[in-house]
Amino acid sequence: MTQRQPAITPKLEEPKFGFNEYAERLNGRAAMIGFALVIVIEYVTNQGVVSWLGLK
Repeated sequence: MTQRQPAITPKLEEPKFGFNEYAERLNGRAAMIGFALVIVIEYVTNQGVVSWLGLK
């Protein structure tokens, strides 16, 4: 007795959590926005990140 293969392959939604393309892209975008904000704040305040944290 042979088993038949399904005629249609279901389209599963890609998971939003874990190590996948969506999560990596979202993390990269958040890092770029954070880095840009740090640069802008340093320019506006004339102080570096170390000064903000009180380490200098």
